Amino acid sequence: MPKLTTSLDQYEVWFLTGSQHLYGPETLAQVAEQSQEIARLLDEAGDVPVKIVWKPVLTDSAAIKRTALEANADDKVIGLVAWMHTFSPAKMWIAGLDALQKPLAHLHTQANVELPWADIDFDFMNLNQAAHGDREFGYIQTRLGVPRKTIVGHASDPRVQRELGVWQRAAAGLAASRDLKLARFGDNMRFVAVTEGDKTEAELRFGVQVNTWGVNELAEAVAAASEDAIDALVAEYEELYEVVPELRKGGERHQSLRDGAAIEIGLRSFLEEGGFGAFTTSFEDLGELKQLPGLAVQRLMAEGYGFGAEGDWKTAILVRIANVMGAGLPGGASLMEDYTYDMTPGDELILGAHMLEVSPSLTTAKPTLEIHPLGIGGKDDPVRLVFTADSGPAVVVALSDMRDRFRLTANVVENVEPRASLPKLPVGRAVWKPAPDFNTSAAAWLTAGAAHHTVMSTAVGIEAFRDFAEMAEVELLVIDEETTLIEFQKQVRWNQAYYRLAQGL
Repeated sequence: MPKLTTSLDQYEVWFLTGSQHLYGPETLAQVAEQSQEIARLLDEAGDVPVKIVWKPVLTDSAAIKRTALEANADDKVIGLVAWMHTFSPAKMWIAGLDALQKPLAHLHTQANVELPWADIDFDFMNLNQAAHGDREFGYIQTRLGVPRKTIVGHASDPRVQRELGVWQRAAAGLAASRDLKLARFGDNMRFVAVTEGDKTEAELRFGVQVNTWGVNELAEAVAAASEDAIDALVAEYEELYEVVPELRKGGERHQSLRDGAAIEIGLRSFLEEGGFGAFTTSFEDLGELKQLPGLAVQRLMAEGYGFGAEGDWKTAILVRIANVMGAGLPGGASLMEDYTYDMTPGDELILGAHMLEVSPSLTTAKPTLEIHPLGIGGKDDPVRLVFTADSGPAVVVALSDMRDRFRLTANVVENVEPRASLPKLPVGRAVWKPAPDFNTSAAAWLTAGAAHHTVMSTAVGIEAFRDFAEMAEVELLVIDEETTLIEFQKQVRWNQAYYRLAQGL
């Protein structure tokens, strides 16, 4: 199996232009020329990360449906951008939109930025009537209940390009989830509610395959790691990280580092051979493994794998999606857990961490590679990377199974420096201020029934998750600067009714 790819280079988005034959071949030639220019503008924009592929102008129902079916069948295509350059009668789009299974962005734009007021005649009006045609197209999308992103403005506008780029990243995240195979090593933590979920519904909604493998199958792969491979990986560790003396060659705990390296080699080989892009572990089910995987998990997450601790496969899905959405951007994505609070009135902070498994993609500093006891799991002391996430904007997002639907809950946050050093907390960690304030954020999160495991993304923000939720057709509750608890509680109640009714009988 090929190695996991966390890149947008293999994807493309098709650019569709709607028109009709009413205005004659000369007008259609101008439509084609101008729509190619719009597609070129977008494709060359720095904030548009996925290749834009222009398609011939669509003027009849058969061509529109054929294009939708071709897009569905092409794994490279992660979505379509549609623009009605002229008036495109919407009934000819019904069959195509009904057949379409890829995300759709409706670009409401036009060829020119400013109007040539003194030269406008009806030939110009017939050619440049997106204000007319896109409204017809908007109607039929709403009439059919088509999920889509609507972007308004000229294609040369940096805001339009940024919005399209974010939508592309969300579409790439959805494409990655539809191809995702997730390996669970052991079950989820005993007696925990929120890590449970409907794996069949997850495959139906997101496309991800969630299955379980015995931990000792992983242990066999770890035992097969060669001494030469372990030597090479340990040398890599010493180059990339500040390795504490006791773990270095000749140090009294060096064998523990070699054991950690063997776990990474075995885990990586197992995932690559099985074509897995995400995985879970559980400290309650470690079989013949010598340590709870820490360092290996951290490094694999930083390379783009999804991970969930304690068997939390839903968070593993989110981490993989966030990694793909953030491909090529500064920052990263990681498993995160709200652990404890600084409740100084008016200046509250949340300290997030996990036992071991926080991705170093959250920091630009050089992590320290350390070894410390772990009071649970009953295994040898595990090696792990220790660091604090960089300051700056971030978002934490949870995926919960609400029995009749999946719910995404997202909180916009700001990572900050800890108020003091954390010499006795030897794990990867983040400290943040939640929006709009601590009290509202925590109360809203609890009201939503959101999980305690999250993905923290410092590469993409809330808009990417909004777009993802729209195209995946899952519920999203957002806690941000505009949130009030009263309105949030109302939204939760309204959503309960809406999603129940939307499912039908």
